[in-house]
Amino acid sequence: MEGEGPADGLGALETDGGLWVPGVDYLSGWRDARAAADRLNRALLAAGFELSELRATATTTGDGHGVVRLAGWPTVADRLARCLERAAGDDGGAAA
Repeated sequence: MEGEGPADGLGALETDGGLWVPGVDYLSGWRDARAAADRLNRALLAAGFELSELRATATTTGDGHGVVRLAGWPTVADRLARCLERAAGDDGGAAA
């Protein structure tokens, strides 16, 4: 949840899979995605997850739409799935 911009740490202006197109408002889409990623990260922390193991990040598509990506260790993603299944009242397909 650092204050990084969409191209921080990169030597070129690239989005996922391509160069930035002049005139496309990438910053607006990235800001929306960043706000959603920050909210999701706060919820993950409140639920007991460590951001070093599971984290939401913001990026943009080639046409400037914001995207939130969730990345983490498989075991931690499995734990999140179990939490979501319980919250939804679903047992994840397990036999009774």
